[in-house]
Amino acid sequence: MSEKTIKIGLIGLGNMGRNHLRVLSMLKGVEVAFISDVNAEAAARAGKAYGIANVVDSASPFPNVDAVVICTPTVTHADYIRLAAAHVHNIFVEKPLAANYPESLEIYDFVKGNGINLQVGFIERFNPAVQAMKVVLDKSERIINIDFTRTNKVSSRITDVDVITDLMIHDIDLAIYINGPVCDVSAHGYSHGKMLDFTSALLKHENGRFSRIQASRVTDKKMRKIEGTCMDMFVDCDLLRKEIIINRHSEMKNGDLLPYTISAVQETVSVPPQEALLSELQAFVSACKSNDWSGVPGVDSGVEAMKICADIQQAV
Repeated sequence: MSEKTIKIGLIGLGNMGRNHLRVLSMLKGVEVAFISDVNAEAAARAGKAYGIANVVDSASPFPNVDAVVICTPTVTHADYIRLAAAHVHNIFVEKPLAANYPESLEIYDFVKGNGINLQVGFIERFNPAVQAMKVVLDKSERIINIDFTRTNKVSSRITDVDVITDLMIHDIDLAIYINGPVCDVSAHGYSHGKMLDFTSALLKHENGRFSRIQASRVTDKKMRKIEGTCMDMFVDCDLLRKEIIINRHSEMKNGDLLPYTISAVQETVSVPPQEALLSELQAFVSACKSNDWSGVPGVDSGVEAMKICADIQQAV
C-alpha cells in the first residue's frame, strides 16, 4: 500500500526559504503544494524552476495543505503563524520563534490554546556532529562546562535582529538541550551600530554545569565550535568540519622513584555525512504523519531559548 503524500506550503523564499524548497522538493512522499513570497517575481521564478503551479499571495486563503513551513523575516513570524493556523495544525517556523520574548509568550499561548503542532527551526540539533557529540557527552563521568563559539561576519547583512537572536540562539538551544534548564545568566557585549554584534555569555544550569557562549558578527574567521570539559575527558567538536576529537589522560604508577606518568590519548569520532536541514525536515514530515512531536524542538523550546536571549540582552 502506498504511503499518503503530505502536502506542504512554503512561505518565504529568501536564502533559507530557497534551501527549504530545495530539500522539500527532494523528499519522498512530500508535495510542495504552494509557495509564497512578498517578492512576486522571485516566487514566480522559484515556481517555474521547481514546477510548482501554485504561487500565491500569502495574505490570500491557502490551497488545501497538511502543513506550512515559514521562512520569513523574524519580525513577521508571529503574524504568519497566526495566518497559517487558520488553515493547518502543523507548522514549521524558522528560528527564532518570534521577534522578542513577550511576543514568543503570546505565540506560546496561541499555539497551546488552538491545538497547533509547531516545530522551531533549531537546525543545529540535527547536525550529525552535534548528535554524535551528545552521545559522547551522555557517557561522560561528569560534565563541568561546555564552550560554544559561533562567528560569521557575513551574517552582518541581517539588520532586524542582534547577534544574540541571529547566531547565539542556536547555541543557547544546544546548551539547554545538552545541559538542561538555566538558573543564572551573566553577559557582556559590543555594539558596532544599533544592534549588538559581539556577545559573550555565561549560563549556570540547574544541575550545576556551566555553558560559556560566544557569538560574533565582527570576527573575520567563520567558526562553529563546541568544547566540552568533563571529569574524564575533553571533547573538541568542529561543526563546520564535522569532526570530533576526544582527549583523555591516563595515569600509570611505577614505584617510589617515579610515582606515576601521565600519557595523553586522543580519539577521533566518526561523524556520518548528513545534511542537517534534510534531517530536520524529515523529522517534521515524520511528526506530521505520526502526530508524535516529542522528537522535535517545539514551541516550549522556542520560548525557553527566547527567555535566555532576553536575559542575556538585559545583562549586557
